[in-house]
This record gives sequence, C-alpha cells and structure tokens, in this order.
Amino acid sequence: MTTTPVDALSPLVLYEAALEGHPVVAVDGVGDRPLDAARWAGAATPSDDVLLDRCVGPVLDVGCGPGRLAAELARRGVPCLGIDVSRDAVRRARDRGAVVLRRAVEGALPGEGRWRTVLLADGNIGIGGDPVALLARCRELLRPGGRVLVETDPDPDADDTSPVVLRAADGRLSRPLPWARTGARRLPALAAAAGLSAVEEWTLGGRTVVALRRADAA
Repeated sequence: MTTTPVDALSPLVLYEAALEGHPVVAVDGVGDRPLDAARWAGAATPSDDVLLDRCVGPVLDVGCGPGRLAAELARRGVPCLGIDVSRDAVRRARDRGAVVLRRAVEGALPGEGRWRTVLLADGNIGIGGDPVALLARCRELLRPGGRVLVETDPDPDADDTSPVVLRAADGRLSRPLPWARTGARRLPALAAAAGLSAVEEWTLGGRTVVALRRADAA
C-alpha cells in the first residue's frame, strides 16, 4: 500500500481531476488500477444495458458520478434521482439532463422507503468500505418488493475492504478512502447479513449485476 504523506489531498480533488481528463490511479491492497473516468463521463454504452434494462422507476442512482446512467434513464423516461458527493460530478450530470442532488447515501434522502430500484453501478458497492452497512442502508431506502441492483467486481471471488489511495501522474496522493471490492460469489452472504436476498444475476460484456430483494418481501 502506498504510504500517505501528511499533506495528502481529499480524494475528491483527484477524482475530479480524473473527470477533467488527468490520469489518476487507485491503489489498494490488490494493486493499482486506473480510474475509468472517460467511461463514467461518456455516453451510456451497450454494456450498460445489463443495468439500465432492469431499472424500474423510481430509481435512486447512488454515487451517480457525472450522470451517465441517470441521464440515460431520464432519456428513456424512467424516473431517476442521482446522488453524489462531488460538486463537479453533480454539475456535469445536471448539464447532461440528469436530476441529481449533492448528497451522501448515509445522510437524509428524498423518498426514503419508496424507491423501487436502488442502483449501485461501477463498483459503488465499495462506498464506505463496508458492503453490509451500505446494503442495509439501501434496504431502508427500498419500498416493499423493491430491488438493489449491484454491479459486482470483475473477480467473482473478490472480497477486499482495503482503503484506496488515489495517485495522480504528478505524484500527488489522496488521503485513504474507505472502499471495498465485492465479487458475485461473495455478495449473497453479505446481502443476507443486511436483510436482502439475491434473486437474479446477469452478465453482459464482462459486467455482472446481481439483483437483491428485501428478505421480508413477498
């Protein structure tokens, strides 16, 4: 793991630099991987259909970033609200037609207990570094019969809660960001601990999505 200097930056600073097109990598207990900001900021692609086709409105897109999926859902006429903690990402998402609030999933949100779909795309099951806590929060947000759609790690056996440090090409480092990587084989057990059950799984273009439903749903 990269040693973090005392003058390390907020992770948001380097995340937003990546959205501007600057190369940034995430360093965790597994290794280094580039932030795929160009894909996040681009238009929805055919591989996104594994998520988009299964979103039933109203949808809450958690960690929506620059709004690729939220904007596409709006274009399709599916009611969707995106949330993100990055001011720049929220601005970009709104500019492309998405309805987005600058909020954290842990805080108060509109429509709690009334969302039909909660979307955790692009590895956002990692938010906060505690997948069980995040899934339990998503369960609170769902209406009865609602589903959480989770895009899992490409490694189906991934189960890593190492913090992430972002590193820019010029050597700048971020403070550690609590994060997690979770694969499709590990997710059902974590979901059960959060009061959710895995009901379906799909793969398209190398991306895997698992649908979770409240364990008390009929």
